[in-house]
Amino acid sequence: MSEEELVKGEDSKKEQTDKEVEKLKAERKVKRKRRLLKEAAKADKRGVCYLSRIPPRMDPIKLRQILSQFGELERIYLTPEDPSAHVHRKKAGGYRGQGFTEGWVEFTNKVVAKRTASMLNGEQIGGRKKSSFYYDLWNIKYLSKFKWDHLTEEIAYKNATREQKLELELSAAKKERDFYLAKVDQSRALSSIDERLKKRHKIQQAAGSTSEEPQAAKVTRQFPQTKPVRDNAEKKKAGLSKDVLAGVFGGS
Repeated sequence: MSEEELVKGEDSKKEQTDKEVEKLKAERKVKRKRRLLKEAAKADKRGVCYLSRIPPRMDPIKLRQILSQFGELERIYLTPEDPSAHVHRKKAGGYRGQGFTEGWVEFTNKVVAKRTASMLNGEQIGGRKKSSFYYDLWNIKYLSKFKWDHLTEEIAYKNATREQKLELELSAAKKERDFYLAKVDQSRALSSIDERLKKRHKIQQAAGSTSEEPQAAKVTRQFPQTKPVRDNAEKKKAGLSKDVLAGVFGGS
């Protein structure tokens, strides 16, 4: 075979492999699109319930065990309590575990979520009498037209605002620190100047000089002030009154 035939064969193989790669990419795109459509259809059927209060010692695992009796669950998110409140409760001798303030529960079927919320809201949680939340009441509400993506967006927004606020606080603290360090350096420089002046004075005294001890010069600021308007007004008023009297009484 000649070199030209070899080159043509290699080019045809490259073209064939490129076509196969493009075909595989197109098939992957179609599969991904179908999968996304299926997920979107499933997400439209799902429903989210909101819990305005989480009883003490309740965690996502226990909540899933209780609510799974009423329907199939997808995702659960509970908002952790403030760290300061957690520390205060531990110091007071209370529950040392993690506490939660509010939560969201996603059901596979929105009809089941709505029925569960209307059935449980205001009712006693129950379960075993030994459980710490046996006498607590459900505070649950179905969120119409609310999707889990809305919750993730809200959480991301809160995290971004918290990080931005933290950055601002850190920058302010850094400015205060830099200002303090600058003042410390300035005071050290002034103290070193005073020490040098004292040493020089001692040397002059030892040499027999009778100069007075130098003192640190005090900086006094003078600000320009305007003259009071009252004096000018009184002068103008007095001159005006003499002219008026001269005109009335015929004085020169």
